[in-house]
Amino acid sequence: MSCFNCCKFRLNGRFRSRGQKRAGVYTSSEQEDQMDLASDDDICDEPPPKRILDSYKRRRQSVCAERYDPDADDEDDDKKVVHPKSDLQRNRLAQAVANILLFKSLDPEQMQEVLDAMFERKVIPDEHVIDQGDDGDNFYVIDSGTYNIFVKIDGADKHVGSYDNTGSFGELALMYNTPRAATIVATSDGILWALDRQTFRRILLKNAYKKRKMFENLLDNVPMLKTLEQYERMKVADALMTQIFEDGEVIIRQGDSADCMYFVEDGVVRIAMKNKDDPDKELEVTRCKQGDYFGELALVTNNPRAASAYAVGKTKVARLDVHAFERLLGPCKELMKRNIELYEEQIHEIFGSKLQLQDSQ
Repeated sequence: MSCFNCCKFRLNGRFRSRGQKRAGVYTSSEQEDQMDLASDDDICDEPPPKRILDSYKRRRQSVCAERYDPDADDEDDDKKVVHPKSDLQRNRLAQAVANILLFKSLDPEQMQEVLDAMFERKVIPDEHVIDQGDDGDNFYVIDSGTYNIFVKIDGADKHVGSYDNTGSFGELALMYNTPRAATIVATSDGILWALDRQTFRRILLKNAYKKRKMFENLLDNVPMLKTLEQYERMKVADALMTQIFEDGEVIIRQGDSADCMYFVEDGVVRIAMKNKDDPDKELEVTRCKQGDYFGELALVTNNPRAASAYAVGKTKVARLDVHAFERLLGPCKELMKRNIELYEEQIHEIFGSKLQLQDSQ
């Protein structure tokens, strides 16, 4: 007897007839799919061929947003989305996004583009902003209002959290190309700022991808990091944060405690030290250009900053904080310590004597 004519077939360990449903509601097309596999005339205890089940599963699969590939994205970066806003709206929006982690790594120009692209959405009590299982359309930042978070567990909606006039949600479905993982319901009147999927991907994902590749290329040229594995350098790249300094601006100051080190992305950094014999006089020790790094000595020696660093022209640097330094660059510490001797030799040439840079402990 042909299994194509089974009126019952095995799926996930159960037999179902044409009239039976899985949990949830079938669409008309899914009912037709079952009718194609079932007949009321014959009964068979064998499951249908694997290719039939595979075909069925493909048709049952959720249709989610297309996968995003930054390398294949040829979209014109100059094609910007702009939603006009009043000065009051723009100020409210700037305050709402100030503490959003996703935006922390954006350059000022990119941040302005995000603010331009976001649009206001007003909600009322009991309004569903997003529903679990839906495809992702927007990323939301809360301007005002309260919201409950529900996740379906064993077929029932379970309250798992709340938002109270602050926060953001909806990024996971856009970042990982998956259906919504939770339902968000407004419990009061409120205002949200929304960023559509395409703009979210183009600005946040694509620029984050570009920045990571740029950081990886930057780190590949640092001799100190040659001892790290590729995946370790990738972790360092992910931990870097861009900072921009204007001409003459102090990046680090001699005598301050050390909380980070820097890599030069673009521009020039002037390193200068005060002479012990003449504290009011400061002499240049060296200059760092694109691909160089500085500020690591104080982290290695656990001493205060031994020199000051100034931007020469507009300078862009990548900052690595002390916690990430300890976690990620531990294997490089011995190599870093060798650089102390080089600095001491340079200082000897300038000041006529060596200053003690080594850890006093």
